[in-house]
Amino acid sequence: MRIHPVGATALLIECPADEVEAWRAELWRRRSAGSLSVAEIVPGARTVLLDGVDPLAADLIMSWAPPPAVGAASGDLVEIPTVYDGPDLSSVAALWSLPVPAVISRLASTTFRVAFCGFAPGFGYLTGLPAALSVPRLATPRTSVPPGSVGLAGPYAGIYPTASPGGWQLVGRTSVTLFDVSRDPPALLVPGTVVRLVAA
Repeated sequence: MRIHPVGATALLIECPADEVEAWRAELWRRRSAGSLSVAEIVPGARTVLLDGVDPLAADLIMSWAPPPAVGAASGDLVEIPTVYDGPDLSSVAALWSLPVPAVISRLASTTFRVAFCGFAPGFGYLTGLPAALSVPRLATPRTSVPPGSVGLAGPYAGIYPTASPGGWQLVGRTSVTLFDVSRDPPALLVPGTVVRLVAA
């Protein structure tokens, strides 16, 4: 793990991808307990950004023991009813060397976790699939992907919160609203959330 100052009131923690959630959870726990003063904790693929923190906190964080791994089922659970009829479902089945029903069963039974958010407001990058099931992005992205589309790209699953261009392999869809400014928080899927893409 390495920590870098970012401006006068922010720190960037760099760590392996499989340790990001543990660090996010530990930092959140310590902030909730009052032992760490920080305005925002923002995880990324291999980083955690602390904003609104005293840069001297870097020495404090470096003195901590490495946080334990987070259990697959620990965290708030959100179940997303998903209709598995995406235009790329057959292609994913071919890549996985499985029949389509087995792909649906695998996705519906996987416990995902929101690793970080990005790309668009409310878009959570979901981890939980084995590395062997990574799929490539489309060679030519679609100019418009409907909101609620459930897709796969690399090691991640994700749900498009709004219509947008996109190159993920689409396997299904949901009618759940992922981002609503009148909600607190606006994003349904925040980092650390446990997600199940339940077959509807």
